[in-house]
Amino acid sequence: MKPIITLAGLCGLLALGLAGCGNSGYSSGVPEATAAELSGPAKQEMGGRTVATTPAPRVYAFTLKDIDGKPVSLEQFKGKVLLLVNTASLCGNTPQYGGLQALYDQYKDKGFEILAFPANNFGEQEPGNNEEIKSFCYTKYALTFPLFGKISVKGADQHPLYRYLTEQSPFPGEVEWNFQKYLVDRQGNVIARYHHRTKPLADEIVNGVAQALAKS
Repeated sequence: MKPIITLAGLCGLLALGLAGCGNSGYSSGVPEATAAELSGPAKQEMGGRTVATTPAPRVYAFTLKDIDGKPVSLEQFKGKVLLLVNTASLCGNTPQYGGLQALYDQYKDKGFEILAFPANNFGEQEPGNNEEIKSFCYTKYALTFPLFGKISVKGADQHPLYRYLTEQSPFPGEVEWNFQKYLVDRQGNVIARYHHRTKPLADEIVNGVAQALAKS
Protein backbone atom coordinates (compact mmCIF):
# COMPACT_ATOMS: atom_id res chain seq x y z
CA MET A 1 0.00 0.00 0.00
CA LYS A 2 1.49 3.33 -1.05
CA PRO A 3 1.87 6.04 1.63
CA ILE A 4 -0.61 8.89 1.25
CA ILE A 5 0.96 12.37 1.29
CA THR A 6 -1.55 15.07 2.09
CA LEU A 7 -1.23 18.69 0.92
CA ALA A 8 -0.48 19.76 4.50
CA GLY A 9 2.27 17.15 4.75
CA LEU A 10 3.79 18.25 1.46
CA CYS A 11 3.89 21.87 2.61
CA GLY A 12 5.57 20.79 5.82
CA LEU A 13 8.28 18.91 3.94
CA LEU A 14 8.82 21.93 1.68
CA ALA A 15 9.16 24.24 4.68
CA LEU A 16 11.74 21.94 6.27
CA GLY A 17 13.74 21.87 3.05
CA LEU A 18 13.80 25.65 2.74
CA ALA A 19 14.83 26.02 6.37
CA GLY A 20 17.70 23.60 5.82
CA CYS A 21 18.94 25.61 2.82
CA GLY A 22 18.71 28.93 4.63
CA ASN A 23 21.90 28.47 6.66
CA SER A 24 24.46 26.07 5.28
CA GLY A 25 27.08 27.08 7.83
CA TYR A 26 29.43 28.14 5.00
CA SER A 27 31.32 31.45 5.15
CA SER A 28 33.47 32.87 2.38
CA GLY A 29 35.93 34.22 4.94
CA VAL A 30 36.05 37.65 3.27
CA PRO A 31 34.01 40.79 3.98
CA GLU A 32 30.99 41.29 1.78
CA ALA A 33 32.43 44.31 -0.06
CA THR A 34 35.70 42.51 -0.73
CA ALA A 35 33.89 39.47 -2.05
CA ALA A 36 31.97 41.68 -4.48
CA GLU A 37 35.20 43.18 -5.74
CA LEU A 38 36.75 39.76 -6.26
CA SER A 39 33.79 38.60 -8.31
CA GLY A 40 34.74 40.95 -11.16
CA PRO A 41 32.65 43.49 -13.06
CA ALA A 42 28.89 43.26 -12.69
CA LYS A 43 27.05 41.83 -15.68
CA GLN A 44 23.58 42.32 -17.09
CA GLU A 45 21.54 40.92 -19.96
CA MET A 46 20.97 43.26 -22.91
CA GLY A 47 19.27 42.01 -26.07
CA GLY A 48 20.29 38.44 -25.36
CA ARG A 49 23.92 39.44 -24.77
CA THR A 50 25.76 39.46 -21.45
CA VAL A 51 27.74 42.66 -21.10
CA ALA A 52 29.95 43.98 -18.31
CA THR A 53 28.66 47.04 -16.52
CA THR A 54 31.05 49.69 -15.24
CA PRO A 55 31.76 49.34 -11.50
CA ALA A 56 31.67 52.39 -9.26
CA PRO A 57 35.01 54.26 -9.28
CA ARG A 58 37.15 53.04 -6.40
CA VAL A 59 38.00 56.54 -5.09
CA TYR A 60 34.46 56.89 -3.74
CA ALA A 61 34.70 53.57 -1.87
CA PHE A 62 36.95 54.94 0.89
CA THR A 63 36.15 56.58 4.20
CA LEU A 64 38.83 58.43 6.16
CA LYS A 65 38.85 60.50 9.33
CA ASP A 66 39.23 64.24 8.99
CA ILE A 67 41.71 66.23 11.06
CA ASP A 68 39.14 66.35 13.90
CA GLY A 69 38.63 62.58 13.89
CA LYS A 70 35.24 62.56 12.16
CA PRO A 71 34.69 59.91 9.44
CA VAL A 72 34.32 61.34 5.94
CA SER A 73 33.19 59.23 3.00
CA LEU A 74 34.83 60.35 -0.23
CA GLU A 75 31.50 59.63 -1.90
CA GLN A 76 30.36 63.03 -0.67
CA PHE A 77 32.72 64.57 -3.24
CA LYS A 78 31.05 62.77 -6.14
CA GLY A 79 30.57 65.11 -9.10
CA LYS A 80 33.56 67.29 -8.19
CA VAL A 81 37.09 67.45 -9.55
CA LEU A 82 39.55 66.44 -6.82
CA LEU A 83 43.25 66.90 -6.20
CA LEU A 84 44.56 64.38 -3.66
CA VAL A 85 47.82 65.39 -1.97
CA ASN A 86 49.96 63.74 0.71
CA THR A 87 51.38 66.55 2.83
CA ALA A 88 53.91 67.27 5.59
CA SER A 89 54.66 70.24 7.84
CA LEU A 90 58.48 70.13 7.92
CA CYS A 91 59.29 69.47 4.26
CA GLY A 92 60.99 71.59 1.66
CA ASN A 93 57.73 71.28 -0.26
CA THR A 94 55.60 72.52 2.65
CA PRO A 95 55.27 76.04 1.12
CA GLN A 96 53.18 74.31 -1.56
CA TYR A 97 50.34 74.64 0.95
CA GLY A 98 50.17 78.30 -0.11
CA GLY A 99 49.92 77.37 -3.78
CA LEU A 100 47.31 74.74 -3.04
CA GLN A 101 45.18 77.30 -1.22
CA ALA A 102 45.52 79.75 -4.12
CA LEU A 103 44.51 77.02 -6.59
CA TYR A 104 41.55 76.14 -4.40
CA ASP A 105 40.44 79.78 -4.18
CA GLN A 106 40.58 80.03 -7.96
CA TYR A 107 38.40 77.01 -8.73
CA LYS A 108 36.39 76.05 -5.62
CA ASP A 109 33.22 77.75 -6.87
CA LYS A 110 33.36 75.68 -10.06
CA GLY A 111 33.27 72.30 -8.32
CA PHE A 112 36.89 71.76 -7.28
CA GLU A 113 38.16 70.29 -4.01
CA ILE A 114 41.63 69.64 -2.66
CA LEU A 115 41.96 66.77 -0.17
CA ALA A 116 45.12 66.90 1.94
CA PHE A 117 46.42 63.79 3.70
CA PRO A 118 49.25 64.46 6.17
CA ALA A 119 51.77 61.60 6.31
CA ASN A 120 55.04 60.95 8.13
CA ASN A 121 56.51 58.49 5.63
CA PHE A 122 59.34 60.63 4.28
CA GLY A 123 62.13 61.90 6.50
CA GLU A 124 59.75 61.96 9.49
CA GLN A 125 58.65 65.37 8.29
CA GLU A 126 55.16 65.13 9.79
CA PRO A 127 55.94 64.06 13.39
CA GLY A 128 53.09 65.91 15.10
CA ASN A 129 49.66 64.68 16.10
CA ASN A 130 46.49 65.78 14.35
CA GLU A 131 45.92 68.73 16.68
CA GLU A 132 49.44 70.03 16.04
CA ILE A 133 49.08 69.55 12.29
CA LYS A 134 45.74 71.37 12.30
CA SER A 135 47.16 74.28 14.27
CA PHE A 136 50.15 74.61 11.94
CA CYS A 137 48.12 74.45 8.72
CA TYR A 138 45.32 76.75 9.80
CA THR A 139 47.59 79.29 11.50
CA LYS A 140 50.44 79.53 8.98
CA TYR A 141 48.53 78.91 5.74
CA ALA A 142 44.88 79.60 6.66
CA LEU A 143 43.75 76.51 4.76
CA THR A 144 40.06 76.24 3.85
CA PHE A 145 40.11 72.98 1.86
CA PRO A 146 39.53 69.61 3.57
CA LEU A 147 42.39 68.43 5.78
CA PHE A 148 42.37 64.81 6.89
CA GLY A 149 43.94 63.01 9.83
CA LYS A 150 47.48 61.67 9.49
CA ILE A 151 47.76 58.42 7.53
CA SER A 152 50.49 56.30 5.95
CA VAL A 153 50.88 56.44 2.18
CA LYS A 154 53.39 53.60 1.77
CA GLY A 155 54.73 50.55 3.60
CA ALA A 156 53.01 47.84 5.61
CA ASP A 157 50.56 50.28 7.22
CA GLN A 158 49.65 52.02 3.95
CA HIS A 159 46.09 53.32 3.94
CA PRO A 160 43.77 51.44 1.54
CA LEU A 161 43.12 54.64 -0.45
CA TYR A 162 46.81 54.93 -1.26
CA ARG A 163 47.10 51.21 -1.87
CA TYR A 164 44.48 51.71 -4.57
CA LEU A 165 46.20 54.80 -5.99
CA THR A 166 49.62 53.16 -6.12
CA GLU A 167 48.60 49.65 -7.22
CA GLN A 168 45.23 49.72 -9.01
CA SER A 169 44.73 53.20 -10.44
CA PRO A 170 45.75 54.09 -14.02
CA PHE A 171 48.94 55.61 -12.52
CA PRO A 172 50.54 52.87 -10.41
CA GLY A 173 53.83 53.29 -8.61
CA GLU A 174 54.91 54.24 -5.11
CA VAL A 175 54.46 57.70 -3.69
CA GLU A 176 57.97 59.16 -3.96
CA TRP A 177 57.83 62.07 -1.51
CA ASN A 178 55.60 64.59 0.23
CA PHE A 179 53.17 66.57 -1.97
CA GLN A 180 52.70 64.07 -4.76
CA LYS A 181 49.35 64.79 -6.39
CA TYR A 182 46.56 62.82 -8.08
CA LEU A 183 43.86 64.49 -10.17
CA VAL A 184 40.40 62.89 -10.14
CA ASP A 185 37.61 63.81 -12.56
CA ARG A 186 33.93 64.38 -11.80
CA GLN A 187 33.19 60.68 -12.30
CA GLY A 188 35.79 59.56 -9.75
CA ASN A 189 38.42 58.43 -12.26
CA VAL A 190 42.10 59.14 -11.58
CA ILE A 191 43.20 61.04 -14.69
CA ALA A 192 46.66 62.42 -13.81
CA ARG A 193 49.52 62.17 -11.35
CA TYR A 194 51.89 65.05 -10.67
CA HIS A 195 55.44 64.94 -9.29
CA HIS A 196 56.01 66.18 -5.76
CA ARG A 197 58.19 69.01 -7.06
CA THR A 198 55.49 70.21 -9.49
CA LYS A 199 54.03 73.29 -7.81
CA PRO A 200 50.26 73.66 -7.51
CA LEU A 201 50.13 76.74 -9.76
CA ALA A 202 52.29 75.20 -12.50
CA ASP A 203 50.62 75.32 -15.92
CA GLU A 204 50.52 71.51 -16.01
CA ILE A 205 48.27 71.35 -12.94
CA VAL A 206 46.21 74.48 -13.57
CA ASN A 207 45.41 73.38 -17.12
CA GLY A 208 44.60 69.85 -15.96
CA VAL A 209 42.17 71.13 -13.34
CA ALA A 210 40.54 73.59 -15.75
CA GLN A 211 40.09 70.94 -18.43
CA ALA A 212 38.59 68.46 -15.96
CA LEU A 213 36.18 71.09 -14.68
CA ALA A 214 35.09 71.94 -18.23
CA LYS A 215 33.89 68.38 -18.77
CA SER A 216 30.48 67.33 -17.48
